[in-house]
Amino acid sequence: MDKAKNLQQAVALTYEHGEFAPKVLASGKGLVAEQIIAKAKEHQIYIHESKDLVGLLMQVDLDENIPPALYQAVAEILAWLYQLEKQA
Repeated sequence: MDKAKNLQQAVALTYEHGEFAPKVLASGKGLVAEQIIAKAKEHQIYIHESKDLVGLLMQVDLDENIPPALYQAVAEILAWLYQLEKQA
């Protein structure tokens, strides 16, 4: 089995109200992914795990808007995060 395929992957998105679409803030595999996740936890940022979505977002360059094909999936996650923040 190829070890590279089993490495942890992570993508951090940023979105400011009024922007065109969310942007990829950080992405990486292995140690970099672990650092992204650790930094999110350190700042109490909610983490959503979706290997399929992360795989697609890994193809987006840093500081680039997510592609329109991913708007629906990311919008659902943002709605989920909004509900979590409302409950907290």
